[in-house]
Amino acid sequence: MFPKFPFVDLQRIMRDKILEKSGEMFLNLGFKSVTMDDIARELGISKKTIYKYFPNKVGLVGASTEAVQEAIDAAILFIKGQKHNAIAEEFAVKAIFKEMFKNAKTSPMYQLKKYYPETYAELMEREACMFRDCNVDNLTKGIEQGLYRENIKIDLIVNFYFTLIFGVFESDLYGHEMKEVMKIEYEVLEYHIRAIATEKGIVELEKQLKIINKNH
Repeated sequence: MFPKFPFVDLQRIMRDKILEKSGEMFLNLGFKSVTMDDIARELGISKKTIYKYFPNKVGLVGASTEAVQEAIDAAILFIKGQKHNAIAEEFAVKAIFKEMFKNAKTSPMYQLKKYYPETYAELMEREACMFRDCNVDNLTKGIEQGLYRENIKIDLIVNFYFTLIFGVFESDLYGHEMKEVMKIEYEVLEYHIRAIATEKGIVELEKQLKIINKNH
């Protein structure tokens, strides 16, 4: 009898490697500037190998964008499982985005909208659902913890916050350099929390702001 070995899906492993490397390069160097040749060269494989898994660059951009989003969603769910208070949780989630996009020069969302509008639309459709679920949960928890006012209209606040956050990516008012975008996102987060916080919540907000200012 031959010994039994666990099944190894080599095709899945190669596909995941391509997605990981392309996602990293797209985020750091830009969706438009990175070519299929660049990705193949970085991986030490032929471009033909990439086309075996992805029909074209549009397909690869879509798949890598979805993979990045899934990684972000998993990280957010992990943060939510850490039992932070509602305001600390919001800052912890923001820190995930800051770390993930720390090497990006230009906002990936802006690039997607400009060069791959269909992929951007699909991403936004998925992101809207996740954003809503996370924020309804956060607002509910914040009210229960006495950090947010009891009389806030949760659905309206979620819509306000969504409009503010994604408006930063879509508007030309703020520029598209990623470092500046992240600074503005923290300003939006502070604006959002101050609008709904109780006195207890303001104390926690000031505590979180001191932490990030110390780390900047």
